[in-house]
Amino acid sequence: MIETTEQSEAAAQAARATSLHQSDEKRLMVVSGRASQELAGRISERLGVGLSPAILKTFSNGEVYARYEESMRGADVFIVQSTCGNESAGVNANDALMELMVMIDAAVGASAHRVIAVTPWYGYSRQDKKSAPREPITARLVAKMLEAAGVDRVLTMDLHAGQVQGFFSKPVDHMTAMPILSQYMIDQHVPGECVVVSPDAGRVKLAKKFASKIGAELAILNKDRPAHQVAEIGYVIGDVKGKTAILVDDMIDTAGTLCAAAETVANEGASRVMACATHGVFSGKAFENLEASPLEQIIITDTLPLRDGAPDKIKVLTVADILTDSIRRIFTDDSVSEIFAGENQLF
Repeated sequence: MIETTEQSEAAAQAARATSLHQSDEKRLMVVSGRASQELAGRISERLGVGLSPAILKTFSNGEVYARYEESMRGADVFIVQSTCGNESAGVNANDALMELMVMIDAAVGASAHRVIAVTPWYGYSRQDKKSAPREPITARLVAKMLEAAGVDRVLTMDLHAGQVQGFFSKPVDHMTAMPILSQYMIDQHVPGECVVVSPDAGRVKLAKKFASKIGAELAILNKDRPAHQVAEIGYVIGDVKGKTAILVDDMIDTAGTLCAAAETVANEGASRVMACATHGVFSGKAFENLEASPLEQIIITDTLPLRDGAPDKIKVLTVADILTDSIRRIFTDDSVSEIFAGENQLF
């Protein structure tokens, strides 16, 4: 009888040790906000984990609500949410931002081990400095809001200005979609000579790197911005005559700058005009502007959902593979910069 009792106690201790070992194992969870459901689905499929269910809704008074439907205690929770509008989901950019905040807070309150915000499109990133007296630096404000909500890490892509990372005290993994875009251009076997065109002086470093990747020359546009979302293109610095001009930028919003740039290089004698950008915001009359422009093709990625009515000349590539690899490396505490061989800061 004594031996049986001792055996029972030993078995119980072994069971508790096994249970403790199992509880110490890391667990990865992926959840999606309403602004990035399609992208989150692609990421979870590549990771081989299902999207964790969550109740997300907007009350009749406009307030946002979030609740997770399963335990996330001790898990690394990756919340996929670009802070942008999504017409099909009925959310605007500010809804998406607030939804991300309450999802972070809910995950922290549910005793998640780490909460990582996966925000491929970082909203308000263009307001990264004062351009006039008494203006806010809203990109910094958003960083403070994310950290106040309890985020442990941020995974983003092609910030409008890389210095936005400096607004965070938490780690920021800054990915780039430029290798995807440059490889697409290489795979297209664009006939004739190519020239990569920077839309302004601030994008010269990006355009120069892009040009070296695809083996093209470089040209620069002289641009002035007299007001928000208004651009005036002066002239082209470089030779585009008889060549395929590829305009490269981090984002396309109203497409006013892009269309003006396309017309300028076309007037300078470019045989074809194409464009590449990571983020397709496409607000206002962007689709109408692009349809009427001399642009032959516009290549973007799925960091933002493409709303209905897009012209056929828009081609969407997915960044799910890069984000999946990044999430996997963050979860396993491996180097994220190795994805780009340390070159993600060169774009």
